[in-house]
Amino acid sequence: MSFFRQSGFVGESQSCQNPEDLKRLIDIIHQELIPNLKIESIEPYNPVVVHQVPEPWQILGTGNYAGVLYHSDYSDLVVKVYAPGRLGWKEELEVYRRLGSHPAFSECFYAENNFLVLKRLYGITLYDSMNKGLKIPRRVIEDIDLALEYASRRGLHPHDVHGRNVMMLKGRGIVVDVSDFLKQEPCLAWKDLKKAYYWLYLPLFSWHRLRLPYFVLDLVRTTYRLFRRFVDKRVKIKSR
Repeated sequence: MSFFRQSGFVGESQSCQNPEDLKRLIDIIHQELIPNLKIESIEPYNPVVVHQVPEPWQILGTGNYAGVLYHSDYSDLVVKVYAPGRLGWKEELEVYRRLGSHPAFSECFYAENNFLVLKRLYGITLYDSMNKGLKIPRRVIEDIDLALEYASRRGLHPHDVHGRNVMMLKGRGIVVDVSDFLKQEPCLAWKDLKKAYYWLYLPLFSWHRLRLPYFVLDLVRTTYRLFRRFVDKRVKIKSR
């Protein structure tokens, strides 16, 4: 696998289904997307805000660092654009270099100037699945566990893996966001989610098509963050 420290093609051209499509898409990114895209990070712990998107580009999603967009003519590829002032582009590039090709992760084909061209992942997040009342099979959780073990063997530290960063497709698990996988501080988000899955979801919710409104899911998410910060702070105090 070839790798450029600053910019260029990250993987070999045969990694992409159609290298010519990739090259054409890169030209469109430079000519149409980057000059006309307006993206802003307002609060560091909330998703970035996309104010303007040139046609025919569409937003696929937003995270705390970047927005993910796709062009209608190249729907199997996505472009992750970091908001101005948000760090992490080089770190995420290194994560993809270490991951290589794995079915539970995306793959980076090109990187330059705070944007990445990635393989598009299809599916629905576990967060949205709870909203729609979709059943989350045990195999999804097991797949994600195996994927995170693989990442650890590649010298990475799975971090910030939660319901909005993992998806399922046809009963299989997929990890969407790997941007924080170089952080070495402990992160219990995935372990806590698994506990909730096995202790609460399987015995209480898996047999019913219970649809949780987004405001309830957001409340749970906010409460968990506050709880985790409180617990982590108490642990640090006791360890002094």
